[in-house]
Amino acid sequence: MSEPHRLVEPGETAPAFALPDAVGAVHALSDFQGRPVILYFYPRDSTPGCTKQACGFRDLLAESSQDREADGSAAVFGISPDNAKAHAKFAAKHALNFPLLVDSEQHTARAYGVWGEKKMYGKTFEGIARTTYLIDPVGRVAHRWDKVKVAGHIEEVAAALATLPR
Repeated sequence: MSEPHRLVEPGETAPAFALPDAVGAVHALSDFQGRPVILYFYPRDSTPGCTKQACGFRDLLAESSQDREADGSAAVFGISPDNAKAHAKFAAKHALNFPLLVDSEQHTARAYGVWGEKKMYGKTFEGIARTTYLIDPVGRVAHRWDKVKVAGHIEEVAAALATLPR
């Protein structure tokens, strides 16, 4: 098993990333300077908790402005180790309105400290700990939610987002 990485703390600069989405377009954190970014790490496409979480972020974005780039609204990215094909199928099935990023080698998950040892049903394995980061418009971590429970999580993120300066 790999060594656990340190979680990025609120107030610290968010680690840079550049990852492809389901269609191969690369999204880099640096492309979103001046806008808040919601970066949520999830274990796997098409599982019940991950589906509920993705649909919650989809609905949150649907309630905000249609011209998110112009008004400085948050950019949302879901990151998991799943491949582009799985992301494309998951996004299409649930009409997701934000990119799912492919982190197949877990470089970004490790940089944010969310990849490590997990235990489930008596088995030990490596995977992503469900974690959400809210990054402010200047690239610092404003909030972090660890061991996310999906129920009520989107509302917590929306409330924290509303406190950020625009």
